[in-house]
Amino acid sequence: MVDRELKFSLWLDFVERDYLRNEFSELIGKGIINGATSNPSIFAAAITNSPAYREQLASLEGKSAKEKYEALAIEDIRTAAQKLRPEYDRGNDGYISIEVDPFLSNDTEGTIEEGKRLFLAIGEPNVMVKVPATNAGYEAMKELLSMGISVNATLIFSPEQAKRCLKAMTAGLHSYEVIGGGKVNAVISVFVSRFDRLLDADLAAEGMEVAKTGIYNAAKIYNIIEKNHTPSIRTLFASTGVKGDNLPADYYIRELLAPHSVNTAPLATIEAYIAKKPTPPKLPLEEREINGYFTKLKDCGFDMEAVYESLLKDGLEAFEKAFSDMLESIA
Repeated sequence: MVDRELKFSLWLDFVERDYLRNEFSELIGKGIINGATSNPSIFAAAITNSPAYREQLASLEGKSAKEKYEALAIEDIRTAAQKLRPEYDRGNDGYISIEVDPFLSNDTEGTIEEGKRLFLAIGEPNVMVKVPATNAGYEAMKELLSMGISVNATLIFSPEQAKRCLKAMTAGLHSYEVIGGGKVNAVISVFVSRFDRLLDADLAAEGMEVAKTGIYNAAKIYNIIEKNHTPSIRTLFASTGVKGDNLPADYYIRELLAPHSVNTAPLATIEAYIAKKPTPPKLPLEEREINGYFTKLKDCGFDMEAVYESLLKDGLEAFEKAFSDMLESIA
């Protein structure tokens, strides 16, 4: 649950219209969550599987598939933002994220234009525009923040990506301050479980402990972000749902519990977490412990730079495919 003293926040990684109109308010009211996130895959699942969108879709006849999607997404994000607005107004996060078109990941100007347009169309201050951490994305993050638009940098796998996000975000926040800007925040979304799903079988074959690479990598990036000493930039731990029954459902929340951080998780993961007693924070970890783990990986022949590159490529492609399939289904 949200821990104001620890400055740990729990956000819901899920968007679906009926849920937002109903049970979502209960999670906020009980202090379980104080924010939410979405991505192209989440919207694709919601729009293609839920009957809640049929009526609005029927009213959008004649529009392009992208226009239809944006109309649906804007209404959902606005609903979530309005329900989270009391948290935002009292300084308890209250953010909801919307991602730009994944096909803009190599288009800086396109990302800036779409991020600004979506933010203005939603019309709520507690919206974060999600931007992939690509070469084009870093400049877009800087520009959006300089306009006073909060940013969620997504698909971060490597420490180098996190450093580049920090540089861009710090510059953007400074530019906004110079013109007398007000409240604006940023999160750097570090993906976690995908490392373990990719590497665990090979690690087990080498006799190494499994389900640890994502944790150590996230811990390393968390330390980098905290050393930047910027209160308005936090680590957000993402991709924190587990697959299968080999791990406790809330494993990636408890193992990454840390001051000045956010964890965004699927509903089932959050339910598993709140069903048990609270535990003390696990982070930060000592740099020596983290570096020792990665030295072992290297000694066993694992090339982390290649892993980072592969995971980013796969992540971008997965979001593009989900987005394309969803557009095709509503065309």
